[in-house]
Amino acid sequence: MASRTIVNIFVPCFVDQLFPDTAMNMVKVLEKVGCEVRYNPNQTCCGQPAFNAGFFNEAREVADKFLDDFSNETSHYIVAPSASCVGMVRNAYQDIFVKSSKLVKYRAMQKKVYELTEFLTDVLGITRIEGASLPGKFTYHDSCSALRECGIKAGPRELLSHVQGLELVEMEDSETCCGFGGTFAVKFEAISSAMAEQKVDNALATGANYIVSTDSSCLMHLDAYIKKQNKPIKTMHIADVLASGW
Repeated sequence: MASRTIVNIFVPCFVDQLFPDTAMNMVKVLEKVGCEVRYNPNQTCCGQPAFNAGFFNEAREVADKFLDDFSNETSHYIVAPSASCVGMVRNAYQDIFVKSSKLVKYRAMQKKVYELTEFLTDVLGITRIEGASLPGKFTYHDSCSALRECGIKAGPRELLSHVQGLELVEMEDSETCCGFGGTFAVKFEAISSAMAEQKVDNALATGANYIVSTDSSCLMHLDAYIKKQNKPIKTMHIADVLASGW
């Protein structure tokens, strides 16, 4: 009997605190495709908030902990439902550990870190989750981190194209930022809100029922605008879509 692919999941603090169902649906999908899922309860944050705000020493402390939490399992994959956090670990950690004695240890771990959809499509070669179904139309938002930091574009669309009852309608400027950007949304509220408005208007113009993406942070930002303005559209993380119907 062939051995199962072992996956260590990283649940970002954002998902853990605000969207725990998305984390559970990631586990549901991974187990559906035959993975053995493991979870280290000592894990916390990847350090991105501190790093992006310029607190490099604090970010280094969190990165050190992440490395300690996951580096003992470098023979296994690390999968997260967030391209933003994966981009942080895969890219920004290079700056954090570049002059560190832990660089070799980090390099070994770096090669094993994947966002959920790219792990399914690029590592496992899976483009269909059997039984997944969701009636309606969706439009896809390419998050900045997924597209620009991780090079993710075709994979999520391929997975979603096989969800029974779901139809893709591309919106204008699908690759344009939603306006969240972490602390950007706080420091530049007016600009951030205007960017969310533009994104939602583009989505509404397609007639879609859902805006789908790989990143809960983008979706939270858009959903806040949608609810405040009472717009007739919903947001869904791709893990939640792939776990629907079965």
